[in-house]
Amino acid sequence: MRAKRLGPWIGRVVLAGLAFLTGCGTERVPVVPVAVKAPVRVARCVLKFPDALAGDVARARLERDISRYVRGRPGRVVYGVLDLVSGVTFGQGEHEHDMITASGVKVDILTALLLRRSGGLDEGERDLAARMIKESDNSAADALWSRVGGGDAMSGFYRRVGLRETTPGPSRFWGGTNTSPADRIRLLKVLVRGGKGLGAADRGLVLGLMGRVQKDQSWGVSAAARPGDRVALKNGWTPRPFIHNTWAVTSYGRVAGPGRDLLLSVQTDQQPGEGTGIETIERVSRMIGTRLDALTPTTTRPCPTNPIP
Repeated sequence: MRAKRLGPWIGRVVLAGLAFLTGCGTERVPVVPVAVKAPVRVARCVLKFPDALAGDVARARLERDISRYVRGRPGRVVYGVLDLVSGVTFGQGEHEHDMITASGVKVDILTALLLRRSGGLDEGERDLAARMIKESDNSAADALWSRVGGGDAMSGFYRRVGLRETTPGPSRFWGGTNTSPADRIRLLKVLVRGGKGLGAADRGLVLGLMGRVQKDQSWGVSAAARPGDRVALKNGWTPRPFIHNTWAVTSYGRVAGPGRDLLLSVQTDQQPGEGTGIETIERVSRMIGTRLDALTPTTTRPCPTNPIP
């Protein structure tokens, strides 16, 4: 009797178990997303080396192209180049020291005065200096030339700062000072790098004024500048009636920006007019500024792959 009662109950339990097992076998297991990392791009290791040969070739081509251009221009044209970042230096006629400075000497006058004034300039002298450099005011130059001590004092200044190719103008004629592109570069280097007793504040004063010349006098070596470069310059221009009614036109200065600190001087004389001299100076300067980076090219090589033992 007990076995008969248990039989149906056991059957129901077995059937329920089978149904449970069957359900487990047919139910879809939920899929859990697995995060997959993106492939990592491994940077290619390369080393950069200066390509001296390519640089020499590029410089020779630039000098040849400038020389070819200058040969087709009137008068005499000389120039000098020094980039303080790369150390590149070259020029043509850069040691010809009979090139008249005209107003280019006004920077010399101010620098010489600053070396004589250990306590700095007084208010009147600062005003004269600003007018002399920014506006190229000749009356201001006359006054400061006198305060410096004239040609004799300027000769001492040139010896002190190492300008061996510059001769001051006679008597009160400061515009008759003769110089060379190489000496203009030497003067700029002292103003930028310091030395020769010239302090940072004095150098900042001179370069600051050169960086703010009035717009109609900002022509010249500024043509070497790229967008965003800083320019500090001083130009000179004068008719020379006793030399076949020609002109002397000069420009020198600093053009600084990313990857370069270019000191450049371009001087001309025996020009048929001021405009011709300016055109020549700007064309030479633009060629130099545009192609300067090509004079210090680099080449790349893959990094060594040999394991370190």
